[in-house]
Amino acid sequence: MPKPTKGPRLGGSPAHERIIITNLCRELIVNRSIVTTEAKAKRVQPVIEKLITKAKQGTDHARRQVYSKLRSQTAKRSASYVDYTYELFDVIAKEIDPEREGGYTRIVKLPARRGDNTPMAQISIITEKVQKKAVVKDATKTAENAAKEEEAAKEEATEAKAEEATTEEKVEEAKAEAEAGSTAAEADEK
Repeated sequence: MPKPTKGPRLGGSPAHERIIITNLCRELIVNRSIVTTEAKAKRVQPVIEKLITKAKQGTDHARRQVYSKLRSQTAKRSASYVDYTYELFDVIAKEIDPEREGGYTRIVKLPARRGDNTPMAQISIITEKVQKKAVVKDATKTAENAAKEEEAAKEEATEAKAEEATTEEKVEEAKAEAEAGSTAAEADEK
């Protein structure tokens, strides 16, 4: 049995909260994006994600479950009727990338509402293509390889500097020996 939420609800009662969430889901299905309070957006997100998952299944049973959750099947919008289940199953589910296995919605925080300073958010349905993990892994591998090459180049540069320093020391030692040898030869001549 599901555990009821603790603390204040969105409406005055659990039934009112369910109605609020259902209405927000309907508006999200019709408009693809809505602006609401952060609390409502966070409460709507798991519900609409489950509905979209059922819509991606596309079975009659899933359609009946979504219909029972949305309660009303149609709404009159500007002299035309919008069928929520049709819109969800036959339009939105086909727009969503089949590679996407969840995370169908995005919540973006907005500035607080004037008047009561309530934190606002925009919740929208994501229809963009998903980047495959292999592409991301390839990108990270190339970045790691580039970093390794840079480190190797730095090491070679420090080794080259060290070799130059040792060759300079050897040249100086040879000069010192030559001078010592020349001073010894001068001393022998005297």
